Amino acid sequence: MSFRKILIANRGEIAVRVNRAAHELGIETVAIFSEVDRGSLHVRYADEAYCVGPGPAARSYLNIPNIISAGLISHADAIHPGYGFLAENARFAEICADHGIAFIGPTPKVIQQMGDKAAAKAIMSAARVPTIPGTDILDSAADAMRAANQLGYPVMLKAAAGGGGKGMREVRGPEDLAHAFATAQSEAEVNFKDGRLYMEKLVARPRHVEVQVLGDRFGDVVHVGERDCSVQKPSHQKLIEEAPAPALSERIRARLHKVAVSAARAVAYTSAGTLEFLVSGDDVYFMEMNTRIQVEHPISEAVYGVDLVKAQIRIAAGERLGFNQSQLHAHGHAIECRINAEEPGAGFVPAAGTLTDVAFPGGLGVRVDSHVYAGLAIPPYYDSLLAKLVVTGSSRNEAIDRMANALRETRVSGVHTTLDLCRAIMNDEAFRAGGVSVEYLPSFAATTAAAT
Repeated sequence: MSFRKILIANRGEIAVRVNRAAHELGIETVAIFSEVDRGSLHVRYADEAYCVGPGPAARSYLNIPNIISAGLISHADAIHPGYGFLAENARFAEICADHGIAFIGPTPKVIQQMGDKAAAKAIMSAARVPTIPGTDILDSAADAMRAANQLGYPVMLKAAAGGGGKGMREVRGPEDLAHAFATAQSEAEVNFKDGRLYMEKLVARPRHVEVQVLGDRFGDVVHVGERDCSVQKPSHQKLIEEAPAPALSERIRARLHKVAVSAARAVAYTSAGTLEFLVSGDDVYFMEMNTRIQVEHPISEAVYGVDLVKAQIRIAAGERLGFNQSQLHAHGHAIECRINAEEPGAGFVPAAGTLTDVAFPGGLGVRVDSHVYAGLAIPPYYDSLLAKLVVTGSSRNEAIDRMANALRETRVSGVHTTLDLCRAIMNDEAFRAGGVSVEYLPSFAATTAAAT
C-alpha cells in the first residue's frame, strides 16, 4: 500500500517539514490553515489548501469536524498530525479510521495508554523500565500532602494528561503544596480538559535525555540515538537540544538505548516516538513517551542519516522499516536552537507582531526549518516557534562554533526573539563543558537579563 495524497493537520515549520517529505516520496499534499495563517509558507507549498476556521486553535487546528471534512473533500488517503494540536489525540486517530483515512502515527490504543502519564508509568513499571518514585492519581490536595510526606520533599506535581511542561509544579515544602496543587490542576483543566494529577519525587539536578525510536507493524523496533534536552525554560519547554548527549558514559548511553527499545516493544509501538528520561548520576528514570514526531527530530536525522518523517509515512502505509539496528551509526554532532517569538527577559512571554526583517544562515552543516519571512504577521494564538536552526559538525566543539556563527548571521526583527539568548549560551563556559542540568537555563537567563 502507498499513499497518493496526505493532509497535514498542522501549521508552521512542522507542516512545511511534512510537506517536503511527502513531496520527496511523490505524494501530493493538502494544507489546512486558519484565517490568520493564510499567508504562511505551509499553505503556499502544499498542492491544495483549505481554511478550517478562524484564528483561535479551538476553532481551527483543533476543529476535528472541519479537518476531517477537508480530508474527505480533498480525497486524502492519510492525515499527518505533526506535533502538538491533535498529534496525541487518540479519539482523532479513531475518527480518521472511521472515515477511511489513515492516521500517520501509532494506534489509538497506544496513544491513549502513553498519553495518560500515570497509566504509562504503570505500564513501564510492569515492563521493568525504571521509573521515578511516585504516586497514582491523587484525589485531593490532602492526598497530595500525605503522599509528599511519604516521598519526602521536594516533589513534582504532574498532570496525568500533560505534556509540554503544562500542569507541572515543583513543590519544595508543605507550605507550598495546596497552592501548587490548585494551580497545576487548573492549568491541566484548561490545557487538557483533564485535571487529574499525580506526584513524583523530584530528582536532584537531573539531565533530560530522550531516545528516538521507530517501530513498524512487523514487530521491528530500533532506536535512533539519544538527544540531550536539558536546556529548558522554567516552563520545562526546551530551547536547545543536541545529539549525541554530551558528557554521558557509554554505559549509561547503552542502557538508555536498551530501555527505550524494550519500552517501545512493551506496547507494540508503531511509527516514530520518543522515550524521555531523567538522568542523575548513574540513575536513569523513565518520564514519559511522546507518541509523535518531536520538534527536535532534525538533530537525530543529522547524526544518523535517517529521515524520520518519511519513515513515519512508510510505516503508516504498511511498509517495513527497511533497516535494522546494526545498520544505524552515529556520525558527528548536531545542535538545534529554537528561535521563538518570546521575550526571555520578561519570563519568556510570547510575542506577536509583524516580522520586518528575516535572514537565515547557510553553508556546510547548516539547516533551517521555518515557515516565516519578512512581512509575515505572527499571531498570538499558537506556539511561539518561528524557526529551528540546526547545525552539524565532526565534533561537538565544531558544532558549537558553527552554531555560534550561524546565529550571528541570523536576523529576525519585528518581534522579540530568543536569538540573543541562544547566542549567549553558545559562548557560555558551562554549556561548552557539556552535561548541564535542567536547572541551567532559568539561572543563566536571569543572570543574562540582569546584566543587560
